Amino acid sequence: KMGYEEVSVKFQRENGTYYLHVFVDKDDAISLDDIVAVNELISPLLDESNLIDGQYILDVSSYGAEKNIDVAKLEKYVGKYVNVHLANPYKGENYLEGTLENVTSDEIVISFYQKTRLIKANVKREDVDKARLAIKF
Repeated sequence: KMGYEEVSVKFQRENGTYYLHVFVDKDDAISLDDIVAVNELISPLLDESNLIDGQYILDVSSYGAEKNIDVAKLEKYVGKYVNVHLANPYKGENYLEGTLENVTSDEIVISFYQKTRLIKANVKREDVDKARLAIKF
């Protein structure tokens, strides 16, 4: 209902303290307000259900600014700054980092700077092995 696509939950002991880590994700950036909203939603439900015996700390967080991208959903990230790993190198490069310009069923177009030159690379979509958002410096 809140627009999140993925949820990962881990319950683990760290330095003698138990933590319930809940990771949330959505297409847009997750704000601190989103984290607070999810925390305020699930905390009372956990208290009510009493699923976990003993004390623990609830930790709600996101995957961060450089989260992994599902390669099948690259279309949602057109216009974003990304890092892609290629199964077959593009002109000797296994990684390309730049702005995702276009995505079709057959290829992606990513623009990046090589020294001071702007390059637009057309890469076969099937060659994209992994992708993640990247921070532009």
